[in-house]
Amino acid sequence: MSVENLLAVFIGAVLGTVVGVLPGLGPVSTMAILLPITLSMGPAAGLVLLTGVFYGAQYGGSTTSILLRIPGEATSVITCLDGYEMTKQNRAGAALTAAAIGSFIAGTIGFVAVTLFALPVSRIAPKLGPPELFAISACGLIVLSNTSGGAFLKNLLMILIGIMLSTVGTDVITGTIRFDYGFYELSRGIEYVPVLIGLFGMAEIIQWTLSKKEQPSQVAKVRICDLYPTREDSRRMLPAMFRGSIVGFLVGLLPGPGAILSTYASYALEKKLSRNPEEFGRGAIEGVAGPESANNSALAGGLIMLLSLGLPFSGVTALLLGALTMHGIAPGPTFIAERPEIFWVFIASLYLGNFVMLILNLPLVPLFVMILRIPMNVLMPLITLICIIGTYSLSNQLIDVWIMLAMGVFGFLMRLFDFQAPPLVLGMVFGPLLEVSLGQSLIMFHNNIWGFWGRPISGVFLGLAVLAPVISELVRFYWWRARQSAISNDQPLSN
Repeated sequence: MSVENLLAVFIGAVLGTVVGVLPGLGPVSTMAILLPITLSMGPAAGLVLLTGVFYGAQYGGSTTSILLRIPGEATSVITCLDGYEMTKQNRAGAALTAAAIGSFIAGTIGFVAVTLFALPVSRIAPKLGPPELFAISACGLIVLSNTSGGAFLKNLLMILIGIMLSTVGTDVITGTIRFDYGFYELSRGIEYVPVLIGLFGMAEIIQWTLSKKEQPSQVAKVRICDLYPTREDSRRMLPAMFRGSIVGFLVGLLPGPGAILSTYASYALEKKLSRNPEEFGRGAIEGVAGPESANNSALAGGLIMLLSLGLPFSGVTALLLGALTMHGIAPGPTFIAERPEIFWVFIASLYLGNFVMLILNLPLVPLFVMILRIPMNVLMPLITLICIIGTYSLSNQLIDVWIMLAMGVFGFLMRLFDFQAPPLVLGMVFGPLLEVSLGQSLIMFHNNIWGFWGRPISGVFLGLAVLAPVISELVRFYWWRARQSAISNDQPLSN
């Protein structure tokens, strides 16, 4: 209940909602921009702020989807189908309420699961040695390269580039300086923050500058008195919220874009279980409540893998891992035992932040809608200034700004050629762990690489890494079927 933590909860929730309302400015970009600010805060408060931005953006993204049929976030694309139809039927208030309450219920269920399962999972993890850590990390990266939404070879290339960037600087094992190319500043390595801000924040600014997307001219008006759903709406949306919470949590345990995949899975499930499937795409409130619940509970599944095993399975958890690393904290098996004051404060803040989201967002819906009227030619220069100041303040060295600008151009080119940024980030985050665990394992095995297959856990995970492309194709097939079922009405969606 310290003032710093409470302020972090409040600011993160409000800022995340604002970010979600603004189309194009995603939570990952904002979290990357805020990373330098968290260095001046305590580790717990910094985590709370970043996480608040994410689950606040999940609700904010649904606002534009429901009112304008423009997804504020990728996780809100499916909400456009029925949310906007409800707006045209003068039921926007009920749709916004379903999104808010669904997010609250799903968040609460997910955070209870984190509380119950994070500790048991962390107790199993100490039994893992360097070979097991290497095999699990390699398997996670290979699986992610198949499930992050792009082509396998493209994602694999991005992972390799991320690992290469992580090797710049001093070799941990030998102590030699490598890949500095005569620049003394590179001897300390490349920081996460300039790369993240460049790939997500600056790349978004460059893309907007060149495309000059137009803003919507008309925004539906929503009054507080319109936010109350009918009894029939409540009867239909509550079961969908609980089902969406379970689906989202289970999908969130898997590597890849769990929050996005969970929305399609939830929508397909609700349509299949509905007595009136023909209403979906025409204003079914279950089509809003289920997916909006799923994308919030998916975060909880990802947090279990991050806090217990130190494995980030998405771009958001990779940013949280980077924030913890910057504070000198290594999430994983020993995190809960060694730093309980940070872990449990963080867990408690999730409950409080989830409640703050509920009591703040519904009354402030009219205010958030007004943000959509801010001219982008005013907003984008301000964001650019924040990117430069935030990057330079990291270590007060100009080379960080140049790295950020270079990664911004590189990130824009990646978007042009349909390359995904999260695999590169995860490759950079996993790089040091892969290198150290591989070196230690080879020392243990006397440079015999077949030693990995002689240990059950490492052998199994390396086998899964080999089978990942086959499993990925099956996942893509079922994902495609769920998406086709969700948009069977053949209505075009805004990007």
